[in-house]
Formats: sequence, structure tokens, C-alpha cells
Amino acid sequence: MSPAQRHPTLADVAERAGVSPSTVSRTMRGLTSVSPNVRARVEQAARELNFAVSRQASSLVTGRTGVMAVLVPTLDSWFMGAALSSLGPLLREAGMEMTVYVVPDLAERAEFFDRLPARRNADALLVFCFDLTKEETARLDDLAMPVIYISQHVEGRPSVYVDDVAAACKATRHLINLGHRRIAFAHTVNARGFSFSSRERLVGYRQALTEAGIPLDDDLVVTTPPRDKRGTTQAVGTLLSLREPPTAIFAEQDELAASVISTLRTVQIDVPQRISVLGFDDQLMAEWLDLSTVAQSPSDLGRAAAELALELINDPESDHGRHIVLPTHLIPRGTTAPPPAPLSEQEGTDRLSEGTARTR
Repeated sequence: MSPAQRHPTLADVAERAGVSPSTVSRTMRGLTSVSPNVRARVEQAARELNFAVSRQASSLVTGRTGVMAVLVPTLDSWFMGAALSSLGPLLREAGMEMTVYVVPDLAERAEFFDRLPARRNADALLVFCFDLTKEETARLDDLAMPVIYISQHVEGRPSVYVDDVAAACKATRHLINLGHRRIAFAHTVNARGFSFSSRERLVGYRQALTEAGIPLDDDLVVTTPPRDKRGTTQAVGTLLSLREPPTAIFAEQDELAASVISTLRTVQIDVPQRISVLGFDDQLMAEWLDLSTVAQSPSDLGRAAAELALELINDPESDHGRHIVLPTHLIPRGTTAPPPAPLSEQEGTDRLSEGTARTR
């Protein structure tokens, strides 16, 4: 059977290129001991025969799999989509593939940490948005490969993230500088152990209020399940039923901010004339909605994490405790404005009279 009728072997490439099988092996491994002329002949022969070195065979020689593993809680989010999309070009350029492990609930998460399927199947692991226990972190330390944490700060381990506390403080300060004093914070509640930076953003919100001398009011902090329109409606209803409703609402994500705006407009509360709304992320929808927000770049986070992983793979002596903090930017748009002026006593009397007249 000729090479054209079966899978070509390393010996077939060597015969066509007129070199030894060991020279083909050195060429395919990228060793510099092969001259440019010989390398060109081997690569040409490999192309003509459609020959490729298998991952398994390469791993036996180099000790590497050529795979970057990624651990995520979901694929159904703007953040994850943008971050993972940024990894592809960088990994292709490095000759690597990507394997994604999705653990959307606590049961699958427990199974993952019990089996650790990434062991021996990857050269590095990127971990997105998990609030890990000490035991889980220790399990990942035992993988004997670089583990890089994204959108989270893990002490003593390589991490790539934005400073959510500082960013939320900046966002709240924007509302304070506009004159708001009754500022609400709306955030989502996820299953225990899955972190979407909600806790850090709440800390930043409270820090800015404290710095401005504004008393903290737990009644102004409301929660809702992710992507739950009814939950958002109930949360906004809670705020509107307060004796002193907020004049501004800071939502921890743009999607939640959009849902808040929709609810306010349903009950004919003008944004920002009566209540300002501020988001976090700067998704494409934020520009469409003219939403004031805090911009972060998940694409930059993904690229920075992959670059750090490749550096640690290629140089095991590199600093494995490095932290890379990427910037955030406040983007003021049309959903934030100064609070409405308080009614004078006469204006209040006039509006009450108008309302009474309409009901007769």
C-alpha cells in the first residue's frame, strides 16, 4: 500500500525529503539544530503527503499537550463570550488548542474537582469567575501546571482582573457628584461559590457613600436572580415603595440596568429626569440604550490571561504569583443626570390641587 492509500508516517516524509526519520522528528519539534534548507524540504514533503504530528506523539516527546484548558461557570453570557473569543487567535498563533469545561451548578462543580479532568490533558488552566474554597484552590495547586485566575484576585496565584471595588466606587462617586444622595444598588444573586464580582462592587458602592458622609441604608440594596424580569420588577417595586425612594440606581451589570430602565418606563418614571440609572460592563447594548456605565474589556482580560499562561508554560521559573490589574473607565451617557429639584411647599400644594381636580 502506497503512502497515498494510507496515513503517511514519519518514515514516508523522511524518504520523500531525503533525510533520516530523526531529522524529520527534530524538524517537526521545531528544534533549531535543523538547517533552513533541510527544514524547508521536510515541511514541503509533509505538505505533499498531508502529514501531521499527532498531539499524543508530540506530547510523548515534548511533555506538552498543546492544549489550553478553560474552566467557566457558563457560556451564556456576554462576558464569557467576549473573553473566550479573544483566546482563539492567540492560541492558534502559539500552535495550541482550547478545551472548555463548563460547570454551571454545584453538583457538576463538585464532580469536576473530584475528577480534575484537566490533569494530564492540558498545559495550563484558565479559571473564570469562581469564588473558590480553600480546598478547591488546593486541588488546582496539585495539577502541576500553571493555573491562571481571570476576573478574580487569588492571593499568591497568577490572576488577571479589574479592581471591582475601585470601579464601583468610581461609579457611585459619579452619581454623588451629580448631586444624588439616595442611591440604590441592585445586584444579582447566584449560586454559592460562583462569583460575578457582585460582592466587590457592593463593597465599592458602600465605600463611596461612606467617603462622602452619606449614611448607609440597607433598604436601598436590592437583589434579583440573574435574567429574571419578574425579580427585577419586584426589586424596583421595593425601592419605589420606600418612604424616600432613590433618585439613582446603580446596577451591577448592564443587562440588569436595562431591565431596571424597562421597569421604570413601564410605570412612567422618566430616566434620568426622575431616577438616574447606571450600569457596569459597557456591553454593546449600553451604547444602543445610551446607558451610562463603567466599561471593562473581557477581551483584554482573556488575552492577558492567555499571554500570561503561555509565558508560564514556556518559562516555569517565571513569577507564578503575579497579578495583572486592567483598567476600567466611566462612560457617562444619557441615563444619568442631576436629581430632580425638591418641590417647594407651594409647588407641592399646587400639584396636590391638580391631582385632586383630576379625580373629581
